[in-house]
Amino acid sequence: MSLQQQGQQEQTTLYQMDPATMHNLKSIQDHMASICKIHVNKLVRVETVDGDVFEGLLIHSERGILYLRLPSQMASRGFVPGFQSGYVLPLVLFNLLTISLL
Repeated sequence: MSLQQQGQQEQTTLYQMDPATMHNLKSIQDHMASICKIHVNKLVRVETVDGDVFEGLLIHSERGILYLRLPSQMASRGFVPGFQSGYVLPLVLFNLLTISLL
């Protein structure tokens, strides 16, 4: 019995990334991850391609994600109002425009 016979529709791919683009993004992601790994435990300023700017302690980078500990006074901006111990903000590496040491 096929899926169509069971009353389900066949899946249609809406988007598939071009292999060359995928290779370029992976290369950029690997490069940024290696930079982040040597600057763990340093204060940084991060700007996203959408224009958001965050400052904090770079605490970890893994699998395309940068983990930034925000100071407690920025915790209310970090989506958790009143959280006092500093908030860890995960940021996707390919969405970052700049990472600067402070």
